[in-house]
Amino acid sequence: MIRYLIIDDEHIAHTIIEEYCNMLPNMQLKKNCYDALEALDYLRDHTVDLIFLDLNMPKLKGFDFLKTLASPPKIIVTTAYQEYAIEGYELNIIDYLLKPFGFERFLKAINKISSLTSKVSINPVEDEYSRSLFLRADKKHIQIFIGMILYVEASGNYVKVITKNDNAILVREKLSDLMELLPKNDFLQVHKSFAVAIKHIKSVEGNRIKISDFTIPIGKLYKMNVNGLLNSKL
Repeated sequence: MIRYLIIDDEHIAHTIIEEYCNMLPNMQLKKNCYDALEALDYLRDHTVDLIFLDLNMPKLKGFDFLKTLASPPKIIVTTAYQEYAIEGYELNIIDYLLKPFGFERFLKAINKISSLTSKVSINPVEDEYSRSLFLRADKKHIQIFIGMILYVEASGNYVKVITKNDNAILVREKLSDLMELLPKNDFLQVHKSFAVAIKHIKSVEGNRIKISDFTIPIGKLYKMNVNGLLNSKL
């Protein structure tokens, strides 16, 4: 569950963000704040995982507010001003959404949070469902649990996502874009058309990787990636 806070002086902005968040099962609104001082007061006694932060607000500007936080949560900027983007990334924001933004763009920002969140679980069953992504497939958005993915395969402007329960989900993403969303420590690209979940690799033999009942080719340009993985496990 992602506990979030909205800081924006425009009521319509709160309405849009809440509507988008309500379309996702793992988002929990903690408070609506209409200026940064109200948010500072709330954060003295409460913690959140994510802040949707407007920049051009009265009393205290968005980035000035952010600089006052000793240990800020994840930040997604929502603003009509694109000229502050560089400063935002220097402050380690997750994403920079230019108003007006649609649900597709909003979802990409939320998915970045999932890819950057690394949960450690003693129970491997819990770990299978600890992180997820929402990807567009068959004219709807499907929640895919990252721990259940065996491998992904490029197919033109689409990607096939193969999961442990033998589902093959065709999602409207390029492989390069999907790799940006998946946790870098958990997935390895082994071919121009294939990336595999490291924890599900059963064996590596020659130019082939065995995952469950599937055989994945290793491309010549990606052999070094696989060798690096094997050497790190020695």
